[in-house]
Amino acid sequence: MIDADELAEFAAIPAPTGSEEARLKWLQERLSGGTGSPARDAVGNLVWRTGSSEAPTLLVMAHVDTVFAGMDEIRIAREGDDLVGPGIGDNATAVMALVWVLERLAEAPDGLCVAFTVGEEGLGNLRGALHACRELRPAMAIALEGHGLDDVVTDHVGSVRARVTVRGPGGHSWSDRGTPSAIHALFSLGARLAEAGANIGTVSGGQAVNAIAAEAGMLVDRRSLEQAELDAFEAEVTRLSVEPPLAAEIEVVGRRPAGQTALEEPLVRAVLDARRSLGLPERWGSGSTDANAAAAFGIPAVSLGCTRGSGMHTIHERIELGPLELGCRQLEAVIGALLG
Repeated sequence: MIDADELAEFAAIPAPTGSEEARLKWLQERLSGGTGSPARDAVGNLVWRTGSSEAPTLLVMAHVDTVFAGMDEIRIAREGDDLVGPGIGDNATAVMALVWVLERLAEAPDGLCVAFTVGEEGLGNLRGALHACRELRPAMAIALEGHGLDDVVTDHVGSVRARVTVRGPGGHSWSDRGTPSAIHALFSLGARLAEAGANIGTVSGGQAVNAIAAEAGMLVDRRSLEQAELDAFEAEVTRLSVEPPLAAEIEVVGRRPAGQTALEEPLVRAVLDARRSLGLPERWGSGSTDANAAAAFGIPAVSLGCTRGSGMHTIHERIELGPLELGCRQLEAVIGALLG
């Protein structure tokens, strides 16, 4: 049963990447006493599983972290048939939808494993999902997201993220004119990376308008569906250099593996049959989710959405409560088709 009040309560628990503990404790208590066996793993994921097999047939993942660091209080508001607030769709809705579906299962099917994962967002680098896929080695996997009910993600967008820092002697803009600026050099490197397809996400540096910058830095992100392109970009960014007396420091701070799941896979066919039975569109998409972690190990994986919404990664994020039941029924149908 969809419980908007419970969803709002859960979404109001702050859980920025790296600080998910409060949400995990809430979930562990919420799942206690039911079927299955919830337990924490070595990286902090909350793993719920049935049966005795070491390698589950199906792993369903829903990440508990959000992008909202430094937000001590989260307010979730009801606006008609919508819930609005930071992280309500990404990914509180998916987490609670998964809890509700587990409760609906008349019998816990053998071969099902659920992981409420940590470290999906930003520089968390899919830490929880990679660990779960590495340790559990499921036959197939689903990543559950709050938004995106109308699309099935079969193309997993990978990324390489790097921090580029330039340092130099600095100085006075007039009396030390001619001294190379860390910011000027950084701009040149940034233009080169942008031409290679990277996004420059943040830039920082400098001391004053009349000072030659002694230090400047940027965070860059390159995305692709082709792992070879990401590998080539990583090699290029690590070769960046500047002329003395400046020096460049390059640090790769994040990697997300790229991959694709063939439409002929039994997992995709089961999803397609479920969507047809529920009147959902047969539409394929691309995205960067916990499913990327499965793709890294050659595990067929898709990402499914639970409802419709907007404003992802903003404080005005919104989800529609009406279609949420449809999203739960989709997951339930796929589990039933794959595990009986």
